[in-house]
Amino acid sequence: MRHAQVDYGRRDALLVVDMQNDFCEGGALAVEGGNALVPGINAEIGAARAAGALVVASRDWHPIDHVSFEHRGGPWPVHCVQDTQGAAYHADLDLDEATIRVSKATAFDADAYSAFDGTGLAGYLRDRGIERVIVCGLALDVCVKATVLAAREEGFETVLLETLSAPVDADAVADCRAAFRDAGIEVRS
Repeated sequence: MRHAQVDYGRRDALLVVDMQNDFCEGGALAVEGGNALVPGINAEIGAARAAGALVVASRDWHPIDHVSFEHRGGPWPVHCVQDTQGAAYHADLDLDEATIRVSKATAFDADAYSAFDGTGLAGYLRDRGIERVIVCGLALDVCVKATVLAAREEGFETVLLETLSAPVDADAVADCRAAFRDAGIEVRS
């Protein structure tokens, strides 16, 4: 098992983005390599917990007939419908009762890619004294990208664990890195 990539402290939050069944191999909107991320993410979760850092897990939590679905004119197949197996977190992901779970894109008529979009997460983290947000998960070029950029926009020192994130489109990674660099986000690869 890989050693943790970050020295965590009490002013840190590890934000695990959308490690859900529908985004891992075998799911409705699978990202190649999703399942393989779980052991490394679990190592980060363990290191964060041991240091007293906050652990947050975001998830798509769509109602039936969500606006992002193809049959409604959206870009995606049906995925992560509330209370379905596809919307569940990966079974091997080490989430405990202390993990803060953040549900996004829960309204019929609005999509959300960032864990900060309409969830109140930024205020919650500030109230808890969080200064740095460390991000990993799925998918690097979609929800991870949106979450990382939003964390930085909200004023948090932001670190992306690129090796613990996988893209939908590998050709988009270079553009993502450029956007992260321009925003002042630290990328650990």
